[in-house]
Amino acid sequence: MSDIDVVVIGRSCLDYIAVVEKFPQENQKVPLNFRLTEGGGQGGTASCCISQLGGKVAYVGRLGDDAEGHFCLKRLTNFNVDTKFVDIVKNGKTPVAYIFVTASGGARTIIYERNALPGITLETWIADLACKSGVVLLDPEVTYLGGPLKTATAGSTKIVYDAERWREGIEAIMETADFFIPSSEFLDSRQLKFHNLPLSRKIIALNSRVQGQLIVTHGENGAYYMAGSKLCHVAAPAVNAIDTIGAGDNFHGAFALALKKGLKLPEAVKFSVAVASLSCRQYGGRNGVPTWDEALSLAATLTETSIAQNPMDPF
Repeated sequence: MSDIDVVVIGRSCLDYIAVVEKFPQENQKVPLNFRLTEGGGQGGTASCCISQLGGKVAYVGRLGDDAEGHFCLKRLTNFNVDTKFVDIVKNGKTPVAYIFVTASGGARTIIYERNALPGITLETWIADLACKSGVVLLDPEVTYLGGPLKTATAGSTKIVYDAERWREGIEAIMETADFFIPSSEFLDSRQLKFHNLPLSRKIIALNSRVQGQLIVTHGENGAYYMAGSKLCHVAAPAVNAIDTIGAGDNFHGAFALALKKGLKLPEAVKFSVAVASLSCRQYGGRNGVPTWDEALSLAATLTETSIAQNPMDPF
């Protein structure tokens, strides 16, 4: 277990993906271009990304003993993810998601099934595994594990948290995560009350509430991060993006591995932006993930700019 680079804890599900030319209006129908089935879930996809990049990853999660669960497990195995820590729940129902992608621009709409499998509890072996790897990626379904894991590892393990949306326990993990990484959509959560602020001020305001390092992903616009009192932006490269499924999950997975490999913050963010962008080249969120060298080469071409912290800035 000591050779594990990153431990990923969280959700796996089955994705049913339908590609259409454009989304229909309500009460209308459009023809299907084609469909495919892929493993999904933030934790599952991030694990596959880390492995594809050459990292050794252990995925901790739960699947049902149904056909959907067996498919998800097989896809994890296909990507050489260490699945010995996956709990197969007898008579359990693996969650599924229905995803509609536009062929014209790669936009996607997701209808997901809530996970009815038992929640993951922090066992001693999970804490030991986390200590030995040194880096743990928590996805949104296990927000509640942040504090207990921090305590159990005595702060020796870096916790990377994927903040998909506001949920119960989010304020606690804002204080315990070493790297708090939401998307720009998180900044519009009504609980934050940032609605009248421009994007740059939202990020700065959120930074004051986060104890660790704040990084904000912004889709095709790249990512932002705070470097001391400075707000920095890494623009995304131009790629032939056909499907944005999993881009955010791949960003988080890439960042966790970059952290483990010793990349400094600016390089780690550039690397993660490169991985997320390149992963959009193929449908499904997993098959487009690049190799480590390919991502590192593209990351080296990305630029970083600083954004003035002017309260009147309309940005």
